[in-house]
Amino acid sequence: MDKYQEAISLFKAPLTDAEITTAVNNLIDVNFKENYNAEALKTIHSCIDLTSLTSMDTKESIMQMVNRVNDLDGERPDVPNVAAICTYPNFVETVKQTLTVDDVKIASVAAGFPSGQTFMEIKVAELSMAQMEGAEELDIVLNLPYFFEENYEEMCLEISELKQACRGAALKVILETGALTTAKNIHEAAIMAIYSGADFIKTSTGKGYPGASHEAVYTLCQLLKAYKQQTGKMVGLKISGGISTAEEAVKHYTIVKEILGVEWLNPTYLRFGASILSANILSTIA
Repeated sequence: MDKYQEAISLFKAPLTDAEITTAVNNLIDVNFKENYNAEALKTIHSCIDLTSLTSMDTKESIMQMVNRVNDLDGERPDVPNVAAICTYPNFVETVKQTLTVDDVKIASVAAGFPSGQTFMEIKVAELSMAQMEGAEELDIVLNLPYFFEENYEEMCLEISELKQACRGAALKVILETGALTTAKNIHEAAIMAIYSGADFIKTSTGKGYPGASHEAVYTLCQLLKAYKQQTGKMVGLKISGGISTAEEAVKHYTIVKEILGVEWLNPTYLRFGASILSANILSTIA
């Protein structure tokens, strides 16, 4: 047994996919109504990574997004601001120059997002340049070909090298759960990401594959719970891909709350990657 299989063996295998579907549906059915309230929505809003990752992004459109965040403190003092603003690396400087409010982080995708299919030297350079421009958090994609080939050594070495290139910035590793498809794959990929130094494990890119499912979030929460029980350490969770309504966000929030507890319900350990969720939550609260 190599060290990667040994790491996997430390954690109990997940339930079957069918069992997880039943369990998560029951969990939401029992707890959703209680959690669908203004305070939960405010907590979710404080955990949003407000995101724009389109081929039509411009400096002007990014500035407009950042200014909406700048204006929120004055317009809605009853709602905490978002946790971060996330863009492509070439817009990090624009975000930094435009952002005027405190406590909102600057995040960037990097390292060949969304496929991760480029030279390792380019991945390191792109991530390092984004960090130098002002990115405090960096989102990279797990090397899926390495995972499916069970080439865990190369996959983990890549994440570890990118973690080192972050130079103190938080590293979020995107598992692309819609491509992994099964609970077993999601469980094992998350273990490898944590083993390699991920500060957050993230569900999806939102590009080309299904986004965050309730089953994937349930599987990740069970692993994070077991990891904390074994090590005493908490790793963050970022839920992204298709989270656009307050109702859907609360369903994911409910899974996190009921499995991981309230200590995870803050921007240090929970994020929602989304582009229009903030506006939907604000209108729902109003």
